[in-house]
Amino acid sequence: MLYKKRVAALRAALVEKESEAAVITSAPNVRYFSGFTGSNGALLISAQQVTLFTDPRYTVVIAKGPLETTIAAKLASFRKVAFENARISFRSMAALQQARAEWLSLDDTCERLRMVKSEEEQQAIRASVLLNSAALDEALTHFQEGMTETDLAAEIEYRMRRRGAEKPAFETIVAFGERSALPHAQPGAAKITGRGLLLIDMGSFLGGYASDMTRMAHLGRIPAPTRQLFNAVHEAQLAALDRVKAGVTTASVDAAARKVLQSHGYGKAFVHSTGHGLGLEIHEMPRIGKKDKTRLQAGMAITIEPGAYLEGFGGVRIEDTVLVTQSGCEILTPTSKKLMVL
Repeated sequence: MLYKKRVAALRAALVEKESEAAVITSAPNVRYFSGFTGSNGALLISAQQVTLFTDPRYTVVIAKGPLETTIAAKLASFRKVAFENARISFRSMAALQQARAEWLSLDDTCERLRMVKSEEEQQAIRASVLLNSAALDEALTHFQEGMTETDLAAEIEYRMRRRGAEKPAFETIVAFGERSALPHAQPGAAKITGRGLLLIDMGSFLGGYASDMTRMAHLGRIPAPTRQLFNAVHEAQLAALDRVKAGVTTASVDAAARKVLQSHGYGKAFVHSTGHGLGLEIHEMPRIGKKDKTRLQAGMAITIEPGAYLEGFGGVRIEDTVLVTQSGCEILTPTSKKLMVL
């Protein structure tokens, strides 16, 4: 029933685009509309049927050559066919064009249909968030001063997998000291020792759904400038969370966080958007940024993650995964947001 509803929504969108069918080739969207989790699959969705194409490891419609060639042969009766223009390679598209159809761009149609999560999806995200938080708590009990950033990242990912995660949602970020001022720092050989900020950004996939969280720690006594920076980011995150509810624009949520950081003199130190949607992928629509005018809807799963980064000093980011409700939001991430002292 769940997949029938999703396919029905896509069919309604295809009618608006005056398309007779759609070819879905990206793994997240194939899974969303069919439940198929194999590594090589595509869907042909028309008004009459849904056909899954895959390779000989599976047993639905088995391709006897390149997958796209088999799909193209099935398109002979269609005049207009929509495709995932932002998610398909030139080679695949060239093969599909063996079909003499008029090709229409889906653009972000599928991604917009995925923005509001079903109850089943919400429960999957909750479980992923809880696993992610538990993995961090457990990993930190094994922290020892002198570990490298890579050591701690590996410990975190090991704890994720032991608890049942399919994989990390992205390469775990562990950045110590001045390197915490790099918003997307890759963990390296730097030793976590002495005094300084420690930024940990991590996510897990469980049941196909992602979680995302950033927490801050500090080695040694926390100096006043560090506490000031942390408090400003914490205040900005609370302001953004307070703004989240169904009906408000994502730009207004971003503005709430940005206004606080500007008031503390950190406006130019906030160099990314305030958050993003997540689900079958770690980054989904909507984007919680300056220019995005999407209106939040109940059931959206998003992150709220303002940050401020000072070159030569360090950076702070605080991130929760939340569910949008009619009256506000439900914060799913249970881990304390306090600046931990290690």
